[in-house]
Amino acid sequence: MLQPVAFNPHCKLCPRLDAFLCEIKQRHPSYHARPVAPFGDNEARLLIVGLAPGLHGANASGRPFTGDYAGLMLYQTLFDFGFSNRPVSESRADGLQLHRCRITNAVKCLPPQNKPSTAEITQCNAYLAAELAGLAAHSVILALGTIAHQAVLKAYRLQSSQAAFGHHAVHKLPNALSLVDCYHTSRYNVQTKRLDQAMFSAVFVTITQLLQAHEPGSA
Repeated sequence: MLQPVAFNPHCKLCPRLDAFLCEIKQRHPSYHARPVAPFGDNEARLLIVGLAPGLHGANASGRPFTGDYAGLMLYQTLFDFGFSNRPVSESRADGLQLHRCRITNAVKCLPPQNKPSTAEITQCNAYLAAELAGLAAHSVILALGTIAHQAVLKAYRLQSSQAAFGHHAVHKLPNALSLVDCYHTSRYNVQTKRLDQAMFSAVFVTITQLLQAHEPGSA
């Protein structure tokens, strides 16, 4: 695995992203417009990895998948499967808590057109590696989309050919971890029916089964 680096809320290692965030802060003074920290249980057994903060979502609220369309299905499903105490994520002050789950992004800063460069994904990967290193054996990583999937592989120095992305595919990783792939919960994917609630719930059934198989007292 890559050498882990603890999350830095003041990180400015990507000049293009830093300049873009400064521009956004000028246009929207109330927005967070800085690197967005992971959110959830520090002892999570499920780590959800997205792409990057959304302009008017996590980039504004300062919490992953909060305030944008992509969070609607995600947080509802987390609530349905017992990972959250509330079905809606509105702001950092809304009292929402995650149980046994944490959410992060492959890139912690908002990229222009929501498209980080390869260099920016690589630069940010050490932060993801630190999150992965903190997971207990038999934990599950849910990758929302191809970029998140590839970022997880990059953290482990694995090639894409060793675990190709596929919706609802399950891959084994070092330290007895499981990587589960899913289409991103983006507005485009949901509105075009590439991903619907039934498909997303089915992924979470698999995740729950993987976690339950290694709970104390399981057969």
